Amino acid sequence: MLWRVRTTLPDRPGALAALAEQCGLAEVNILGLQIFPGIESVTDELILRTPGDWAPERLVALVELAGATDVRALRCTEAALTDQPTRYVQAAQAILEQPLSFPDVLARLFDAEAEPLAAAEEADAMELTVADVWVQIHRAVPFTATEHARGTALAGLVSDVLARTPAPVRPPADGRPAYLADDRSVRAVVEGVVVGTARLGVGGDELGLTVDVTDGWRRRGVGTRLLSDACRLARDLGAEVVVLTTGSGNPAVLPLVLSAGLRGRIRMAGDELTVRIPVREMRPLTT
Repeated sequence: MLWRVRTTLPDRPGALAALAEQCGLAEVNILGLQIFPGIESVTDELILRTPGDWAPERLVALVELAGATDVRALRCTEAALTDQPTRYVQAAQAILEQPLSFPDVLARLFDAEAEPLAAAEEADAMELTVADVWVQIHRAVPFTATEHARGTALAGLVSDVLARTPAPVRPPADGRPAYLADDRSVRAVVEGVVVGTARLGVGGDELGLTVDVTDGWRRRGVGTRLLSDACRLARDLGAEVVVLTTGSGNPAVLPLVLSAGLRGRIRMAGDELTVRIPVREMRPLTT
């Protein structure tokens, strides 16, 4: 049976040796070790194989015998034995290929969840900023300073990739859309033809939003204007937050939010990408 054990050991010579001795006496094999240094103590993550069917409480008690504190023991699979530098290189490759996969890649890399945990399990959250978009992951085991630094470095990688995305091409002067708003939508119209629409859902403090631009008018700034105007319209309706939902493979969403000058919180769950955009401080929409 494999276990991932996270614990704090006193920063003194022989601390790891004492732990190894206790594991040896109990016929528990140490298969992997990762060290996260601190100022007064050291956090160690071990991958242990126990004989038979051990309960987590028994494993925690064993590690505590070696002088360890804050012991957490969770079942894991052989995937936990993957070389750590290799995992980070693979994560960077995945992010470069698809920047919007960042929340999902980050969660897998740190054995965390994109969704908040139940209150009884909640221990820590890592919040990172990609350009002006917030990304959060959660897990029961606290994140170390080293892990925060690694997450920040990966977020910087995503920001760099997005910064290299070509700027939207503007339409010619004789083809600029007119933007018309009604109770819950904004339309982009060119010579009487609707080329894009942003629609707000029905609700109270939180409104869903869909943005659709016809093929010939994408990457011309139309979606950016529709998104901005729809968020301001939502503010006029008394909403606090607008929720934009799309497929996780849509590469245009994050640049769209950023080019509109909006701040949001991104979340990826399975094949769905959600961006929550606060609108309370936005200017009213002038129609």
